[in-house]
Amino acid sequence: MVRILLSDVATARHGARIRGAVPEAVLLPVTPEGPLPDTAGAEVAFISRDLFVGGTRHRLNPRFLRFVELLKTAPDLRWVQTFSAGTDMVVYQEMLARGLLLTNAAGASAPAVAQTAVAGLLALARQLPRVAEAQRRHAWEPLYAAPEPRDLEGQTALVVGTGPIGQEIGRLLRPFGLSTIGMRRDAKAGIPPGFDAVAGYEALPDLLPRTAWLVLACPFTETTRHLVDARALALLPRGAHLVNVSRGGVVVEEALLEALRSGHLAGAFLDVFAMEPLPADNPFWDLPNVIVSPHSAGASDGLPERVAAIFADNLARWCRGETLRNLVPSRG
Repeated sequence: MVRILLSDVATARHGARIRGAVPEAVLLPVTPEGPLPDTAGAEVAFISRDLFVGGTRHRLNPRFLRFVELLKTAPDLRWVQTFSAGTDMVVYQEMLARGLLLTNAAGASAPAVAQTAVAGLLALARQLPRVAEAQRRHAWEPLYAAPEPRDLEGQTALVVGTGPIGQEIGRLLRPFGLSTIGMRRDAKAGIPPGFDAVAGYEALPDLLPRTAWLVLACPFTETTRHLVDARALALLPRGAHLVNVSRGGVVVEEALLEALRSGHLAGAFLDVFAMEPLPADNPFWDLPNVIVSPHSAGASDGLPERVAAIFADNLARWCRGETLRNLVPSRG
């Protein structure tokens, strides 16, 4: 028997799948209000996306906080499965510091996030912000006037991050004729699927001058914090573009604003920001060469089921005493 803390929504939505993997599982649903379940004997917790919806990493919603506070009091808790791929939030780091096992849902959001990144890239390549601005003015302005959209074929895309999301981005870009370079911590580990070449982070200054599309799909770590600063942006060729579906903190936003305003960067698709929600007076909202997306790259009606499938598989592994998938290493 294994006792699992999870939301009432996850209980209703994924209970059958969980019990299908482990018939003896005892589900302990946590409701938004009212009495909390007895946590004694609960070794496992499942943080599903429904707990997080309506909040941001900087403004956690009450339901998420209620659940996390309950986990802090669970005396027998040993393992927490989360819905997200990234685990850089303070609450997750506190779990690791407490000695809990933490597993993420890496790969579950990869199809949607990669499709969003590529959609943003294509929108910039085909100058759709320019088209949308003309539409708002009811102006018929064909794109044949300079600057015309450049052919994608033959351009280079540098994808920072070669996990499931980065690999899917690389795979989707190939049919458009782009040359894809993946950037990872250990280039000696080989070329991951979806890329023509691979390089380590130390090669960034050498690669940026020939990069037309800088696509950020990396985790937020001390290595990637402010990786794209004023110096890095200046090394990009004039007219390059940036796509960020990783974390806002990977980019120095003041430097990015300057590069966009000056025209050194032709445009950017930004799904993530240093502060979320993005304040109403933030200049990114009004730049004509920027597409602002409200951290929704992973939005997909199939995501909850993919996350639940990862959890169910891990739960079966847990009960068999096997190694868990997507285990997050402790930074301590």
